Amino acid sequence: MEYWRYTLPLHNENNLKTMEIHFDKEYLQQLYEEGKTKDKKYRFQPQMVKRYQLRIKTLEYVQNIEELYAIRSFHYEVLKGDKAGISSIRVNDQYRIEFTVKQSTSETVVTICNILELSNHYK
Repeated sequence: MEYWRYTLPLHNENNLKTMEIHFDKEYLQQLYEEGKTKDKKYRFQPQMVKRYQLRIKTLEYVQNIEELYAIRSFHYEVLKGDKAGISSIRVNDQYRIEFTVKQSTSETVVTICNILELSNHYK
């Protein structure tokens, strides 16, 4: 069992995933599920991959997106300008996960989080 820095889930007593995660690019899903990618263009340090996986797992279990504000190290923000409508959380000082969030209201409210990019914050 891996050690998690945060108690997961945050306020989810039933231990249920409350957010659907979709990956916009195949390499993002491979990084999360396998810890590596087939595409040599997307190679990352093992520590960075573990932090990425932790961030995605946290997204799966939060009750609502506002809970991300409580995790200060995530530096959750809604982007502006040419990236308006996109949210981001910090993986480390250099990389951020960019994603969109929408709520589906049928019988139950389901939040769908679409992971767009693992971007270098300074490029």
